[in-house]
Amino acid sequence: MKKLIVSVLTVASLMACKNDGKNPDKEAEIKEKDNAESITGNEKDEEWQYLFDGESAEGWRGYNEKNADALPEGWIVEDGTLKSLGEGGDIGGDIVYGEEEFDNFELYLEWKISPEGNSGVFYHVIEDEAYDSPYFAAPEYQIIDQKGFPQELQAWQSIGADYGMYDPEYDEDDLKEVGEWNTTRIRFTEDKVTYWLNGEKTVEFEPWSEEWKQKKKEGKWKDFPDYGKAKSGLIGLQDHGSYTWFRNIKIKKL
Repeated sequence: MKKLIVSVLTVASLMACKNDGKNPDKEAEIKEKDNAESITGNEKDEEWQYLFDGESAEGWRGYNEKNADALPEGWIVEDGTLKSLGEGGDIGGDIVYGEEEFDNFELYLEWKISPEGNSGVFYHVIEDEAYDSPYFAAPEYQIIDQKGFPQELQAWQSIGADYGMYDPEYDEDDLKEVGEWNTTRIRFTEDKVTYWLNGEKTVEFEPWSEEWKQKKKEGKWKDFPDYGKAKSGLIGLQDHGSYTWFRNIKIKKL
């Protein structure tokens, strides 16, 4: 009996030692799971306002078409998605959710794009006859076929970038294949802006900081005096000449 007790205690001791030791693979798996759950919009539904229900395009219309009550011809609702038909370009074809403006927010959506496609998500969109497109004044989260786009992309044009301002950080090996669903998350406050792609942070910056102002002064937006000035505005989706599908679009006020 004594030997049995000793054996049991020995096994228990070994198991305790094993459990006390760290398992890097398991810890990484848990961390990845926690990160995914915190980034992919699994919070309680009552915290979120859905901008698209998968069935109706209610609230969505063409940019600068304030009297319109439906999508423009280049967009359709198809199989639970908002889909651009690739009829837009550098100017024209973009849509906005025109029911409400947002200042501080967290936006979550899912998207996929066609080969060689290019699109984006706008926020703080201002409608005015002086602006031919949302990007004249609104920041853009860049969506693009990073691997298959036919022209060489600069960092500021790359997937998950604050387009024309802040270069994204991402692992190219982790990019999903074209046609697969991606998740995008944008969190905006006056202290910090953060972008995520598929649960991984790509960009973080302080809006209207001295660094931000310098980047605007020296970069793509130097000739767009109203770019990024608005502290609230509409949410917009871009049709830049390719099929793009959006679903599960929701926002949370902060």
